[in-house]
Amino acid sequence: MFDSLAVLEKEKGIPVSFVLEKISRAIVTVCRNNYGGNDDVVVDIDEKKNTFEVFLRKTVVEEVDRKSYEISLEDALKINPKAKIGDKVNIKLNTKDFGRIAVQTARTILKQGIRDGETGAILRNFEGKKGDTVVAIVEKIDPKTKAASIRIGNVEAILLKKEQLPSDNFKEGDHIKVYVVDVKEGTKGAKILVSRICDEALKQLFVNEVPEVNDGTVEIVSVAREPEVRSKLAVLSHNPNVDPVGACIGQRGMRINSIIEELNGEKLDIVQYSDDIKEFVKNALSPANVLRVEIVDQENCVCDAFVPESELSLAIGNKGINSRLAGKLTKWRINIKS
Repeated sequence: MFDSLAVLEKEKGIPVSFVLEKISRAIVTVCRNNYGGNDDVVVDIDEKKNTFEVFLRKTVVEEVDRKSYEISLEDALKINPKAKIGDKVNIKLNTKDFGRIAVQTARTILKQGIRDGETGAILRNFEGKKGDTVVAIVEKIDPKTKAASIRIGNVEAILLKKEQLPSDNFKEGDHIKVYVVDVKEGTKGAKILVSRICDEALKQLFVNEVPEVNDGTVEIVSVAREPEVRSKLAVLSHNPNVDPVGACIGQRGMRINSIIEELNGEKLDIVQYSDDIKEFVKNALSPANVLRVEIVDQENCVCDAFVPESELSLAIGNKGINSRLAGKLTKWRINIKS
């Protein structure tokens, strides 16, 4: 048993002491069911000596009325020569004598305990990984749903098809990067939510690639994304000597090109954030040259953006993607006008 618990701790991260506590509780429940409700049980487990003993405690009486709770003085003296009326004596039990139902009860309690232990170990392990990009190994692809069963360290997770990039076509054994959206306790244990398309996943790539974003000098204020097509990021510098757009692009575009490669060629527009909504809308519609912005409805966040006739299609973008992303980025409805 102790060898098995040691393996369990190594493979699942569940402490031996945690499982031993669950075993003790299971045995108490079994004794209560087997001995007329008596749960005055001593479970003596010594991890160092690898010993395991169970005792049922009974009260010494002159005449036994309740067999499950009481023991005669004559029988008690055989266990403890110093026993006297009113004392409690420990009667050693042989757990192998427990009946089939008792064993099933213990097994059920223990299984639940191990599941709880696995959940706790996963939650502890991933507590610091939430909000990070991690490397995972693809173990299996569901042929129907295309969901990928992945392994992060010694923990399993599911990458749903809707959380994959459009061109993702994984095979077993592939090493991929996923963003840990959340880690929470579900009805069937710990649930790890991962994604490759969420806005936060894109932000994290910049955190990993751009030192100024990592140390907080440059802040990514908002993101608008259509995975593997195009994304816009609004950035702000907290240091007047640091150009936020230039920092994200890098010398000769090295930083942004590295991120684009990771995103399978997704186009990225890095724009300067501004508290002045007119200026922000102008920047958001880049690469189009916006002549002016007029506020139409301040309360409902509606504005008109005027561009030269020759740049109308550029401002709108292919299938409206440029104006659509600019609207998401600024959270304003932008009407493009020539």
